[in-house]
Amino acid sequence: MSRPLLRRTALVAAALTTAGALAACGADDAVSSAGASSSSSAGGGGSGAFPVTVSTAFGDVEVDEEPQRVVALGWSDAETALALGVQPVGASDWLAFGGEGVGPWAEGRYDEAPVVIETLEPSLEAIAALAPDLILDTRSPATRERYDSLSAIAPTIGQPEGVDAYLTTWQRQLDLVGQALGRTDEAEQLRSELEQRFSDAAAANPEFDGTEVAVGAFSSEGFGAYVRGDTRVDFMETLGFTNKQAIQDLATESFFVPVSDEQVSLLDAPLTVVFPIFVDPSQITGNPLWQTLGSVQQGSAVLLDDETLANAFSSGSVLGTEYALENAVPLFADALAS
Repeated sequence: MSRPLLRRTALVAAALTTAGALAACGADDAVSSAGASSSSSAGGGGSGAFPVTVSTAFGDVEVDEEPQRVVALGWSDAETALALGVQPVGASDWLAFGGEGVGPWAEGRYDEAPVVIETLEPSLEAIAALAPDLILDTRSPATRERYDSLSAIAPTIGQPEGVDAYLTTWQRQLDLVGQALGRTDEAEQLRSELEQRFSDAAAANPEFDGTEVAVGAFSSEGFGAYVRGDTRVDFMETLGFTNKQAIQDLATESFFVPVSDEQVSLLDAPLTVVFPIFVDPSQITGNPLWQTLGSVQQGSAVLLDDETLANAFSSGSVLGTEYALENAVPLFADALAS
């Protein structure tokens, strides 16, 4: 493969289990100098009056005026701002898309590419040089140290209260970003439209309802599985599926659990959905352990080997989730019909 599939997905999946892998991923993001003089586009104007107060895990944040120079650092924060008509001047590229740092489903929404900022260890100097009047960091490592450093530069919107690192849902992210940008009406409309798409997909596929699913990944370290709170499991359960209980029983503070060779049968379910991290998909299909799964033998296993679709499935953004609904749901339906 030209670039490892979902390189930054490993940050919040398998790589979250090892501090060394996290540090390596954070160091590998390059800072782009393109677009340093650009300003955030306000599009058609906001729907909210300023000042606004946004409640976060680190306390209430006051945004005095409609932001003009937004830096979007959290996973999917940039895509969320773009969906609301605001173009960040700086953004982190968690899924290593390159270019503007967003998925194909969000391309063409920038007039000028943003400065790309590192993910795990963002350069405070690079951020300050952009003179932001708002920083979005709603889905990130979520540490007090990170928040304090960023808020010293500009008002910073962190994750919601009671939400751990990386676990902000797309709904709550949309709500936070919409409030901070004064675009609550637009955010509510986007949320309503996407929730309706989920409802329509579930209604069109009644066989999804109550069907147990195992959602996993495969990397150089082996297999792993996701539990509730993860974007991918939330996606499946919103469609009516139920995450496999045997996997849920292994849940800890993380939303990803390693699966040893002896435990691979955990991934066997009426529907199995797996994608590769850092490896070629053939390392999954050619793996004898994968071939032992009943779901694989029966044709009810879905391997998301298309990079764009796997990224959309993992994006946790409104725009990416829409793309995943359009393109992944038919695969799930076909697998269950096999």
